[in-house]
Amino acid sequence: MPPPKRPLIEARRDQMFPTLEPAEVDRLRRFGEPRSYRAGDALVKVGEVGHGLTVVLAGEVAITRRDELGRREAIVTHGPGAFMGEVAQLSGRPALVDASAEGPVEALIIPPEKLRALLVAEAELGEEVMRALILRRVGLIETGAGPVIIGRADDGDVLRLDNFLRRNGHPHHQLDPDTDADARALLERFHVHPEHLPIVLCPGGELLRNPGEVQLARCLGLVGLLDPAKVYDVAIVGAGPAGLAAAVYAASEGLSVLVLDCRSFGGQAGASARIENYLGFPTGISGMALMARAYNQAQKFGVEMAIPAEAGNLQRAGAGAVEHRFVLGLSDGERVSARAVVIAGGARYRRLDVRNLDEFESTSVHYWASPVEARLCAGQEVALVGGGNSAGQAVVYLASQVAKVWLLVRGASLGASMSRYLVDRISGLPNVEVVTHAEVSGLEGHDGALEAIRWRRSGKEVRRRIQHLFLFIGADPNTDWLSGSDVALDDKGFVRTGPDAGVGRQPLETSRSGVFAIGDVRSGSVKRVAAAVGEGAQVVPTLHAFLAGAGRAPAVAKY
Repeated sequence: MPPPKRPLIEARRDQMFPTLEPAEVDRLRRFGEPRSYRAGDALVKVGEVGHGLTVVLAGEVAITRRDELGRREAIVTHGPGAFMGEVAQLSGRPALVDASAEGPVEALIIPPEKLRALLVAEAELGEEVMRALILRRVGLIETGAGPVIIGRADDGDVLRLDNFLRRNGHPHHQLDPDTDADARALLERFHVHPEHLPIVLCPGGELLRNPGEVQLARCLGLVGLLDPAKVYDVAIVGAGPAGLAAAVYAASEGLSVLVLDCRSFGGQAGASARIENYLGFPTGISGMALMARAYNQAQKFGVEMAIPAEAGNLQRAGAGAVEHRFVLGLSDGERVSARAVVIAGGARYRRLDVRNLDEFESTSVHYWASPVEARLCAGQEVALVGGGNSAGQAVVYLASQVAKVWLLVRGASLGASMSRYLVDRISGLPNVEVVTHAEVSGLEGHDGALEAIRWRRSGKEVRRRIQHLFLFIGADPNTDWLSGSDVALDDKGFVRTGPDAGVGRQPLETSRSGVFAIGDVRSGSVKRVAAAVGEGAQVVPTLHAFLAGAGRAPAVAKY
C-alpha cells in the first residue's frame, strides 16, 4: 500500500507561503498603496470582497478558516515580507479565509487590476506570486474551505452542486447527515427537515435551499451583474480549450475580453480524467488541471469571466448605434455588447436512445468520470458506453476505482475510433471487459436509482445488476442559440467558416462578418484539445484585422 499523501500545505509550504526579500518588496511598491491597521482589525473577512494582494510590511497577520460549525482553524501567520491572497484576488472575488492583525500592521495593498499588471511586468517575481496564489487555492480545495453542501451523497442535486463547484475549481465541502454528526447539528440549528435537502451554506452565512447553479454562483460571488453599457472588443462564447486559448492570446495583446459559459470552464476536456497525448506533458495531465491553468492564465491577463452565463441569441446592434457591434442576449435577460464575437461553445453530450433514461440521469447515469462519481461507484461494477478517446480515458480512470468496468462498444473493435495507447492500456486492465457489437436496450430501477442494465449483442439480451452507467457516445454541436442569427450551419448543425461560409471569408470567420467560430463547434474541425487550442490562437490575428478594419485600433496593454 502506498504511503498516505502529505497535505499540500506541508509538502509545498515554502512555495505556498514565500517571504519576499526587502528589495523584492520595494519592486512591488509602485503597484500598491500603503495602509495601516490596528491590533485586532480585520484585513479580510470570509464572504467579503477583499482589497487584492496584501503585502505585509511590518507586524503580523493571522490567516484562519472556519469549518461548517463556525469553528476557527489557523492556517498561517504572515510576517514582514509575506503576502496574503489566493487566485480569487485576480478577479476581485469574495475571500474564503479571515485575516486579522495580531498587532499594529503596516501593509501594501495591491488591487486586482494592479496585481494583474504586476504578474506581467515583473516576470520572475510575478511567477513566484502566481505559483503561491494557485497553490493556496489548491490547498483550500484540499481542506474543503468555502460553501458547505448538506445532503445525501447519492442525491442527484448533491451530485449536481458538487460537480458544478468542482468543475469551476471552487473549494467546498459536502456533508451527509446520515453519517456526519456535524451535518445533523447544522440541520437542527437551521430547522431544516431532511426531506428539504440539499441545502448550501455559503461562506457569508447565507443558506440556500437546493439552489440552481446561477443562484449558487451569485451567492459565492463567482458571477455578478454584467454592465450593459460596456462594449468589449470580443465576447467569447464557451470556456473550453478553444475559448480559453483565444481569451489568453487576445487579452495578452491588449484586447478587452469577456468569456461566457453556461456551466464551467474546461468544456469536455475538463472532464477528462487524464490526457496523455497533449504536447509537453509526457506523463499526462488531468483535463481539469490543464484547463484550470488556462483559466488562471486568462485571469492573469485581465479576461472577464461570466460563468455560469448562457448565451440565448446573437443580434447586431440597432441602426442608431454609433459603432459596429453585436449584442448577446443571455438566458437570464441580461445583454452584453462586443465589437466581435467568437463562437467556441463546443458540443453537448449525446444522450442514449433509451425510453426511461431521464429517470436516472441525475443520480445513476453520468456523462463524465470524476472523483465525485468514483466515490459513488467504489467497489462496484459499472458499465460505460463509448469507443472514443474520452471513453478510453474514463475507462482507465474508473478501472482504478471500481471492481469492474463493462465497456460496451457498438463497433467490432476499439481500434477504429480510439488511440492506440489507450487500446493497449485497456487490454492490460484485468477488471475491464470489452463487449463489442453491443447496444444498451433497457434500464431498470425506481426512484431515480438504477438497479440493472440490459444490452443486446448478436440478437441476445444480457442483463446485469449495475447501478451506474457512464455515457461517452459523442456530442452534438451547441448551436441552438444561433437560430435567427444568420450564422450559417452545416447539415449537422456545426458552424461553417472560411470559404465554406461564403466568398471572401477569412479563415475561422463565419457567414457574418465579425463573428468567428473555433474548436469543436466549427464544421470540419479536428476534435482534439491541441487543435482547439491552436484555433484559439489562430483566430486572434483575424480578430485584430477585423477590428482594425472596423475602426477599432487594437489596444496596447500598459503595465
